[in-house]
Amino acid sequence: GAIFVRWGKHGCPDNDTELVYSGFAGGSYYDHQGAAVDYVCLTRDPVFTSKLHDTQYGYMYGAEYNSNAFGPADGNDIPCAVCRSLSTSSVLMIPGTNVCVTGWKLQYKGNLATGYYDFRAASQYICLDESPETVINGRVNDNGKLVHPVIAVCGALECPPYENDKTLTCAVCTK
Repeated sequence: GAIFVRWGKHGCPDNDTELVYSGFAGGSYYDHQGAAVDYVCLTRDPVFTSKLHDTQYGYMYGAEYNSNAFGPADGNDIPCAVCRSLSTSSVLMIPGTNVCVTGWKLQYKGNLATGYYDFRAASQYICLDESPETVINGRVNDNGKLVHPVIAVCGALECPPYENDKTLTCAVCTK
């Protein structure tokens, strides 16, 4: 079946899916030059190696809400769930809408999120669940991989149908 990450939740939607694992959102530090772009859903059961030794490393940080706009307070850590659809084989995140195209099944809807435009580290767009949760004991504002809402900017982006400074939604759909 189709595999997708439900950002901002501990579990999968009740929509013919199963939980592969629940974990913590993570990624590179928001201000590191050369940082990795992707958000990742880290397992709650890490296994480490002692076989690799070097003087230069990439770093993995926890992801945090860096805005109160989503509901949870600034600095709260972000949970995630890796989900598998039991009846579909394709998955698609559609930015700019919270509904699926005809023939596709909505798994969850939310708000488009990414890093702040003026941070040095690159970031990707993710679909953060519309009712996000937090990680227990993840309340310290350590920064790390940060998420912010995404707004439309007219110009090269067609307006209409988009509207300048409007917050964008998203949908995760399967078929």
